[in-house]
Amino acid sequence: MKRLVLACVSVLALGGAAAAADLPPAAGPGPYYKAPVYNPAYNWSGFYLGINGGGGWGRSSWTTTGSLDTSGGLAGGTIGYNYQVNQIVLGVEGDIDWADINGTTNNGCTSPGGTGCKTGDNWLSTVRGRIGYAADRFLPYITGGGAFGDIKASGPGLAGVDSDRAGWTLGGGIEFAIAGHWTAKAEYLYVDLGNVSCGIACGTATQNVSWRANIGRVGINYRF
Repeated sequence: MKRLVLACVSVLALGGAAAAADLPPAAGPGPYYKAPVYNPAYNWSGFYLGINGGGGWGRSSWTTTGSLDTSGGLAGGTIGYNYQVNQIVLGVEGDIDWADINGTTNNGCTSPGGTGCKTGDNWLSTVRGRIGYAADRFLPYITGGGAFGDIKASGPGLAGVDSDRAGWTLGGGIEFAIAGHWTAKAEYLYVDLGNVSCGIACGTATQNVSWRANIGRVGINYRF
């Protein structure tokens, strides 16, 4: 009897081993997938300093001689601060530029030497609010605020007047992140410095002389 039991156990053991040999090999570890790198959206908050430059073109009106075209260039520095809430960017920006935007007319304003009436601007500064929509590294914005500068008006061969004036400005632009802390921008501003009064210094009866210009410029900023 014992021999029969042992024989049955041996047969079962051999059958199990044979069945195990026919099974497919156990599966190894699955493929390794690297987690994607997380790149957070660009944040525009903080202070910045920069430089800017460009050109201007516009019109100046004289009471008796009509209007004259003005044009020229400008360049200077910029300082500002942004605060981002979700995708809305609120900011304040100031700049001051050397400028040479002027024009001359001979319409009813000439001298024996051929010189006419001239309007010019030697410096221009703005203090503006900005509101933009952050599309990651791109920031389109609108801007507006106060404008400050000088209006120079002179008649034929005369010294004329040079008066610092305050006015307003409105415009818009786009700024984009280049690399690291650097950004670049392009913008347009309409600037109105109002009027200056010029009498005998301009060689005629009292004149009201205006200065208005379209400003197009580019700039580079460093964000802290």
